[in-house]
Amino acid sequence: MAMTDITFVRGFIHMANEGYLRGWHERNGGNLSYRVKPDEVSQIRDYMAPRKWAPIGTCVPGLAGEFFLVSGSGKFMGNVKEDPANTIALIEVDSQGENYRIVWGLEAGGRPTSELPSHLMNHEVKKRVTNGAHRVIYHAHPANLIALTFVLPLDDRTFTRALWEMATECPVVFPSGVGVVPWMVPGGREIAVETSRLMETYDVAIWAHHGLFCSGEDFDLTFGLMDTVEKSAEIMVKVLSMGGKRQTITSDNFRELAGPFGITLPEKFLDPQ
Repeated sequence: MAMTDITFVRGFIHMANEGYLRGWHERNGGNLSYRVKPDEVSQIRDYMAPRKWAPIGTCVPGLAGEFFLVSGSGKFMGNVKEDPANTIALIEVDSQGENYRIVWGLEAGGRPTSELPSHLMNHEVKKRVTNGAHRVIYHAHPANLIALTFVLPLDDRTFTRALWEMATECPVVFPSGVGVVPWMVPGGREIAVETSRLMETYDVAIWAHHGLFCSGEDFDLTFGLMDTVEKSAEIMVKVLSMGGKRQTITSDNFRELAGPFGITLPEKFLDPQ
């Protein structure tokens, strides 16, 4: 069996390709990471060939000793399916949470995604606030969502209500709402800190004029979350192009929805402003 036959590796490859087919990953845009389970680490020990340690660019002590499967910097998501060994990497975080090393992948050279600080800081937060349940962080460039960041006010409530109102399933899929990061230079610690702050509350963080970050328990749920947000944004773009809303889902409608679906919707997104 090859490394790429392992179940979680196949799931990673499938998700990267599905995002590419959706048009969310132009050129080398977007990135993906997965926090490997302990039993999965034991399955892949024989494939590991550790390389030199390198600084992460931030400190994530809550992830000390953990392994992550990540997309590579400058690599095209569209190439992951055909050439995973040169486009993705398995990395190990050191005992202080300050350095990483590649233990498999990127065989022709390269390094993990330039957004590694953002991914790992978000993983650290979501590991803590979900008691370890969340394992996937996904960043993509869905066009309709990005378009909305040019016309809607860049605040959590505006975007949450806009997206919730476009489809009844939205508050069920992301009941905590969405957070919004104003435009910042990608790839650095500053945007990583701001995104991880939002991830304390949300599973979705919008990067204004850039893209979307989503967190979830597994590949299907995280991809489905991204897909739902982008579909809602697409509906909003169409509604705006037709002159805007004439009617919509109301706050009371959302309250009626909460009980049957067993969700709690924050009142800050329901109260009139």
